[in-house]
Order: sequence, then C-alpha cells, then structure tokens
Amino acid sequence: MRNRGFSWLVVLSVLIVMAFVISMNSGSIHLSLLDVGKTLFGGGTAKQHLILFHFRLPRIMLSILVGAGLAVSGCMLQGLTRNALADPGILGINAGAGFMVMIFISFLSASALTPLLLLPLMAIAGAAFAAVLIYLLAYRREQGLLPTRLILTGVAIAAGLSSATLVMSLRLKPEKYQFVATWFVGNIWGTNWTFVAVLLPWIVILLPYALYKAKVLDVFQLGEQTAKSLGLDVNRERIKLLAAAVALSGASVAIGGGIVFVGMIGPHLARQLVGPRHRLLLPGSALIGALLLIAADTIGRLVIPNMEIPTGIVVAVIGAPYFLYLLAKAKA
Repeated sequence: MRNRGFSWLVVLSVLIVMAFVISMNSGSIHLSLLDVGKTLFGGGTAKQHLILFHFRLPRIMLSILVGAGLAVSGCMLQGLTRNALADPGILGINAGAGFMVMIFISFLSASALTPLLLLPLMAIAGAAFAAVLIYLLAYRREQGLLPTRLILTGVAIAAGLSSATLVMSLRLKPEKYQFVATWFVGNIWGTNWTFVAVLLPWIVILLPYALYKAKVLDVFQLGEQTAKSLGLDVNRERIKLLAAAVALSGASVAIGGGIVFVGMIGPHLARQLVGPRHRLLLPGSALIGALLLIAADTIGRLVIPNMEIPTGIVVAVIGAPYFLYLLAKAKA
C-alpha cells in the first residue's frame, strides 16, 4: 500500500507539472510552448516577459499554494473530527476569515505593502473566532463532535457571518466593493510576486508541521478514548492541530478568496489513492488541492473567450455535486 501511495504522489506531481505548462500557455493572449520556453530562459519579447513573469507565473504559484493550504487544512480537520465532510468552507471557518477581511478592507487598502502583510493575520483571527465558536456549539462531552451537528453548526455560523459581511459590503466605496465582490466568489486576485511572498511563509512553516504531526492524526482516527489510553494528551494536541489548520485556511483564504470544497475534495480523493495514513495522505491532499486549483483557474480563463470565470465558481461547479454524493453516501 505504501509503494502504491508513493507511486500516486509521483503521478500527481507529474500532473501538476503538466497543468503548470498548460496554464502558462493559456489566456486571452496565447503564448506557444516555444515562446514560453524562450521567455523562461531569458529570450522572448518584452511583452511576453511581462505576461509570463508578472501575471501568469505569480498566479499559478498562488493557485498551488492556496490549493495545497486549503486541502491540507481540510485533511487535518477531517482527521481531528473523523468526519469526511469537514471542510474549512463548509464549516464556516472561511466565512470567519472573510468577515475579518471585510473589516480590514473597510478601513485599509489591500494594495499597500504593510496592510497586505497584515491581511493573513486578520483572516486567521477571523477563522480562529469562527472555529472556536463552532467547536463550543457543536461539542458535547458525552458524544464528542458528531458529524451532523458539526456540519449544521458550521453552516449556521457561515450563514450568519456571510450575512454580516454582505451588510458591511453595502457601505463600501465602488472600487472597494468591486474587490470584495471578486474576493467573495473566490478568485486568485493577487497577480504579482508580493502576494506569493506574503502567503509562502505560512505554507512553508505549517505544511511541514502538519506532516510532523501525521502520527498524532493517525491516533485520533482510533477515537478519543483510545487515544487517551495510548498516552496522547488529546486536548493539547487537538488545540495545536486545530490552530495549524485554521492558520492554513485563514492565510489561504486571505489571498485566494472564498473558495470552498477544495478542503473536502482533496483529502477525500487522496484517501482513495494513497490510503488513510496521514504520512501519505497529507502530501497527497496538498498535491490534489494544488492540481484542482490550477485546473480550475485555467478552465476559468479558457471557457469563455476574452472573459474570465472566477476560480471559486469553477471549483463550486465541481465540488457541489461531489459534496451531495458524499452526503448521500454518509447517510446510507
């Protein structure tokens, strides 16, 4: 099973490279594979250099980082709750991040460097608030976190926070409202390397930490009582892992917008391919999340000529039927 899992990780990595190349050639201005190769190695025209290095490459890198961050966050939440339907977007964590982003945008400009560096911190604070609120409302000492109660509580919190965010958006100036509207539907809106630099440290630090805690997540799959009998400090480890998952989700949402379902689809597909052990499941989820978001972003630029469909809408079109399938399967 482990050899099969490693093989799938290699296959997913190759698919990401292929998607990377296709995405570099896709857009309203077509660049052939030869043009891309020349530009990458110092040739090409000034226009081709501008398109590739200042627009497409940063956007592709952000798609990889945001997709990996959301998928690993979802994988950790599923491991902690033992709920295959757990997803930062469905549970309302992304809505909490969005609420704080709205407050941030209302008072500051997201284009300046100092506010931009604060954007992930604000989103993480909002995501943490939503996560704590959902946990307090859904947890029962005798029963723990039941999947149905967790989902319903998350949906209710997400609806409330999204409504508050929408009301606040009505008071924004037109230019800020346009930004918020784009953010709401989920879009890779930061098309420069500054946004990559802002998000990259969170991914570089938290993804290895999640992998470091892979065995702890495996123990959580045995149930809370069994984990305690094995000597695991359940409450302490749960708080650590929940904080890491919330930070990953918040930082990713701050840059990628309100993208849902990636945190659910990535881990679920990875579990089918590489198995339930988190040593392989976490990197598998990261690769599938990155591949899904690159593909969605590329499709959004190709479906309608000279018009771009936001990435979040493309992901939702794929993810909503899949979520209903998983929900029906869970009830069965």
